[in-house]
Amino acid sequence: MKTYSFKVVVEPDDDRWHAYCPALEKYGASTWGNTEEEAFKHIHEVVNMIVGELTEDGIAVPESPREAVEVLSDTRVAITF
Repeated sequence: MKTYSFKVVVEPDDDRWHAYCPALEKYGASTWGNTEEEAFKHIHEVVNMIVGELTEDGIAVPESPREAVEVLSDTRVAITF
């Protein structure tokens, strides 16, 4: 088993919250929620699903970039497969 740690960004977007994972955006790692907590929960689920699919398909899981992004909330999610 291996644990992957990904930077995720959760930021306000009009009347809801937008969340995405820069390292996995090309695989569709973007979602939203009505609250910051809901958006974070959703992006965690999306990242988990993408890592699972990549692992299952034998595709190397990209590393999370280290560059800084100016946002209200910048955190990480950990996924173990």
